[in-house]
Amino acid sequence: MIGRALAFVGGDLVLQQFSHLPPVSALLILGALAAIMARLRYWHSLFFVIGFLWASAFGYYQLNDRLSPKFEGVPLTITGKISNLPDQNAQRAHFEFTVTTVTQAAEKLPDKLKLKLSWYEPTAILHAGETWTFTVKLKRPHATFNLGSQDFERWLFTQNIGATGTVYAKIPPVFITSASFLNIDHWRQIIGDNLTKHYGENSSVALLKALTIGDDNGLTPENWDVFRITGTTHLIVISGSHIALVAGLIYWLTLKLWTRLNILRFSPPRAAALASLLTAIGYASLAGYVVPTKRAVIMLSMVAIASFYQRQLSHLQSFAVALLAMLIFNPTILLSIGFWLSFLAVALILYRVAGRLQSPPNAWSGVDIQLTVSLGLSPLLLFFFQQASLISPLVNFVAVPIVELLLVPFALLLIPLIFVAPWLADKLFFALNHVLQWLMMGLEFAATLPNASMDYPQPSIFSLILSCVGLLWLFAPRGIPARWLGLILNLPLLFPVVAKLNQGDAIITLLDVGQGLAVSVQTQHHQLLYDAGTKFPDGGDMGKNVVLPFFRYEGVKQLDTLLISHGDNDHIGGAESILQTLPVQQILTSVPEKFIPYQTTICHAGQTWTWDEVTFTILSPAKIFEANNNNSCVLKIETAKNSVLLTGDIEATAENGLVENVGQRLRATVLIAPHHGSKTSSTQAFLDAVKPETVLIPAGYRNQFHHPSKEILARYQAINAQILTSANDGALTVKLNSDGVKIESLRNTAGKYWNF
Repeated sequence: MIGRALAFVGGDLVLQQFSHLPPVSALLILGALAAIMARLRYWHSLFFVIGFLWASAFGYYQLNDRLSPKFEGVPLTITGKISNLPDQNAQRAHFEFTVTTVTQAAEKLPDKLKLKLSWYEPTAILHAGETWTFTVKLKRPHATFNLGSQDFERWLFTQNIGATGTVYAKIPPVFITSASFLNIDHWRQIIGDNLTKHYGENSSVALLKALTIGDDNGLTPENWDVFRITGTTHLIVISGSHIALVAGLIYWLTLKLWTRLNILRFSPPRAAALASLLTAIGYASLAGYVVPTKRAVIMLSMVAIASFYQRQLSHLQSFAVALLAMLIFNPTILLSIGFWLSFLAVALILYRVAGRLQSPPNAWSGVDIQLTVSLGLSPLLLFFFQQASLISPLVNFVAVPIVELLLVPFALLLIPLIFVAPWLADKLFFALNHVLQWLMMGLEFAATLPNASMDYPQPSIFSLILSCVGLLWLFAPRGIPARWLGLILNLPLLFPVVAKLNQGDAIITLLDVGQGLAVSVQTQHHQLLYDAGTKFPDGGDMGKNVVLPFFRYEGVKQLDTLLISHGDNDHIGGAESILQTLPVQQILTSVPEKFIPYQTTICHAGQTWTWDEVTFTILSPAKIFEANNNNSCVLKIETAKNSVLLTGDIEATAENGLVENVGQRLRATVLIAPHHGSKTSSTQAFLDAVKPETVLIPAGYRNQFHHPSKEILARYQAINAQILTSANDGALTVKLNSDGVKIESLRNTAGKYWNF
């Protein structure tokens, strides 16, 4: 059974690597091949092909369930239901919305189109399950696309969200009906609201919501940083171990109680199995059926049913059934990192304990399992996140009993007490609040320890496989010879060989930061960052969301120069996150007043330096302009044969000054478009002086400024320049070497079928 399940996974996994779905004709041929395999009883090959075919069919279905391009940016009046717990404050509300009717659309939208909406400055409090009418502006699933960052488009695809958009505030939304009594999200909302009503909005309440109803909206980015560094994220989100613990507790209590009641209709083990299964289903429902809870419920269902009918069922069989059931229900769940972490954690535990001579449980057993899971998942964490916690085994040894044996059971007990015995709930919350505060203080202290986590460049597939084989060898049963050699197979993962550029070569990456600018410049031994993207009203920024993950992916440990062209938010917004995270040798900027705590150098025309036979020259500003945009630091990067010109947000006035003062030295192979391609820049005289072969335009998808301007695009086309935009092409990489210039679009080289 496990072999067939893994074959199905393999077929699904192969399909998910495609940049475009295979044509229907090819799928029909594969279907005929599958029939032949079934006839010949080649079961493993059959399950592989079925996995591929089922994932292909599901991919076609979900891509067809997206917004049509003709509806993008068009105000639509829609009616439907709020389908998750809204994340709301006074400034904005984020929520998922399932459309039931569209008032004025000329063509029909996909049935029950699922949207992810934002409502800024909301005038009403939203609740899960409510029916509303909104006027919205939508766009197809689209997000920034960079190495190292979360593929938000992939997440939208796995959630079957067919469009994102904003509520059009000029037309007031209309409340239609409250949530149905049977809507589980409605009950989750009631529980969360009552926790807030009784105990306020604080970190303890936010943690209790996460542990009981799977609502993590109240947790701050700083909280998540602590959980990530200490390797305790799995304790805060409702995981399979939470489900198993609560179900096991109910099983034990029911078994004892049933024995004492002496009810003979069902035997105590049957009653206990049924009670534990219902408990697991109920708790998973409260959690919103995230991936680990689905897996846990399916596995517990298999065990409970086998126990009820007094049948023997191996752990591997229940594992295989859970794997197949989840992928049949939704093959795209394979794209979720949580899927891999959840199932591999269980696989590691089974590998460590199954089929071995068992000694009596003791403290070391728990340490051994925790160490196995922490070390065993580290290669995967490095591959997905380029980070792994070094203190995770020690922290989890202390935190796991506190969370799973103390906090989770009593937090779940708190929920009914709020409704039936508020005075008793208050006393229980008082105790839980102290435990939660102590826990968070301990985790925050652990997160500040030196070398609490490690950052590495993304490992190769070869070193990842080698490491997994080494860990399986290391965790093998006693008696397997030379298990310590498993450590050697992990050396390529721990000591990666990072390819260095040659002298005179440079790689310039225009990161996709939406409507903003951030450019990474790498030479053989040096690293520069030109601008750092936007900072958002909720406190997040592109420095933290895009630039730092890219640097982790590339193995960048420090910056030689942070160059901030000027003070606009879409260029300087992420700088503080960079400065707080990476050592920066020099800050070069036209706005030193924005960096008062730091030592800065003012950029001005004539500054020049050479790194590894690559020349860097500041061409502007030669004087102070009245408009802030025109004071942008203009940087030219030159190798022996080619050059790139970075222009910030300069407009016509600064461009004319450059043409007069610099003249022929403006000539560049690649131009990063001034001011995102706005019509106030890229004058004809400037373009005639630069004569770019390629123009790269940093602009957000369907941005509010309508950049790049159609007039400016026509001007670029008139000089026969190749035009690429970060909005359409993702991160853009310019490789300058002895062979010439090579330009790569990440969306074209690494995009999958859901990215187009």
